[in-house]
Amino acid sequence: MTHELLTIGRISVDIYPNDIGVDLEDVTSFGKYLGGSPSNVAVAAARHGRTAGVITRTGDDAFGKYLHRELRKFNVDDTFVTPVKEWPTAVTFCAIMPPDDFPLYFYGRFPTAPDLQINAAELDLAAIRDAGIFWSTVTGLCQEPSREAHLAAHAARPRTGLKEGQYTILDLDYRPMFWASEEDARSEIAKVLPHVTVAIGNDKECAVAVGEGTPDEQADRLLAAGVEIAVVKLGPEGVMAKTRTERVVSAPVPVETLNGLGAGDSFGGAFCHGLLSGWPLAQVLDYANAAGAIVASRLSCADAMPTPDEVTSLLAERGRLAPALAGAAASRPSHTTVSEGAAS
Repeated sequence: MTHELLTIGRISVDIYPNDIGVDLEDVTSFGKYLGGSPSNVAVAAARHGRTAGVITRTGDDAFGKYLHRELRKFNVDDTFVTPVKEWPTAVTFCAIMPPDDFPLYFYGRFPTAPDLQINAAELDLAAIRDAGIFWSTVTGLCQEPSREAHLAAHAARPRTGLKEGQYTILDLDYRPMFWASEEDARSEIAKVLPHVTVAIGNDKECAVAVGEGTPDEQADRLLAAGVEIAVVKLGPEGVMAKTRTERVVSAPVPVETLNGLGAGDSFGGAFCHGLLSGWPLAQVLDYANAAGAIVASRLSCADAMPTPDEVTSLLAERGRLAPALAGAAASRPSHTTVSEGAAS
């Protein structure tokens, strides 16, 4: 099986409160969901009809069985998801305090977690090499043996060996609790960037990767490192994507936020779908932006990932350009495109 998207890294059971707007100590009931950023991205891409798989590890326990069941439910290949006897499946609790406070509490990740026990020797390098998109995250670089496995995976998929339509994406997903310092993270990111064609992160994550600066300065540094598409999330101002010849900004898609967690993963899965579809970068960005907004308006992450019809409907409701209608409405873009020379 050749995957259109193959992700590697974190997986967990997300425990989200059914009580909204109260502190965790006051929550009386919870629901459980599949979680973990790379796993959520695979689910999001599968919702858009893509063949997706995950490389990760769970505990040899009931929660591990649950995660396998959920991956299959979402049509995500779990062939490369294997158990670790020594460590329990990681669990993540969250309090939901809309519109912008969603603290995470990680359990079963210290001193390590099963998904940080991915070993280079167990990787199917052919599957990694052949995937349309290979997606990894900075979190996977924080600890051995996961770090070595990620480096081996990227080494097996050199940038110069990619075919047309193949991409290698690094999610700059920096979580300080998993690192001794930002400098340590930056050092490990530098080892992977030479293999990456797309980098995605917010201002802070880009700063950890390539230093402080304006979004354009950060994008330019990523491009200078060899990345072909640098995506910098701008918070309330939307999201920017930059190549050596193009700069695109997608304005925010307004929704009433219920749970901001998972929106970035929905963005990622939809972004992959757009790239694989061969859409212009501006359309990819708008589509992914809308997909992220939909999940922000819902409670869970994996279960909340939208279908293409839901994304295009939201774009239409907001007067945005849906990819299928691009030719008919090219004069009404919701993004701004400027040449490289005009970019600030």
